Amino acid sequence: MKELYGSPGTKSGLMLRIGQCLFAASSIGVMASATGFSTSTAFCYLIASMGLEFLWSFGLVCIEVHALKFYKDLHNQIIMSLFAVGDWVTNSSLASFLSLLPQEHAIITSITVN
Repeated sequence: MKELYGSPGTKSGLMLRIGQCLFAASSIGVMASATGFSTSTAFCYLIASMGLEFLWSFGLVCIEVHALKFYKDLHNQIIMSLFAVGDWVTNSSLASFLSLLPQEHAIITSITVN
């Protein structure tokens, strides 16, 4: 299989997952440090969604570090399907939680998340 930039099991893929993990963690920190965030149910759900994104990304970072350390090939149809479905679930949950926010908060949060 042709090795693509950012695909699982490559150094570039590991760097992208680490970045995804760091951005999710920083988003949680920024949203949790806002005053009165717990009064808005949508923000609580958004923090929970970003927590799920962080855990998913961290798990994939661990898998990719293991694959690079022991020269494992992650270009397996089952593994690639698992990565795709997992990314789809975490991203769709984030999008659905963003739709719960009032319009003025959704713009600010989407800038923070992206």
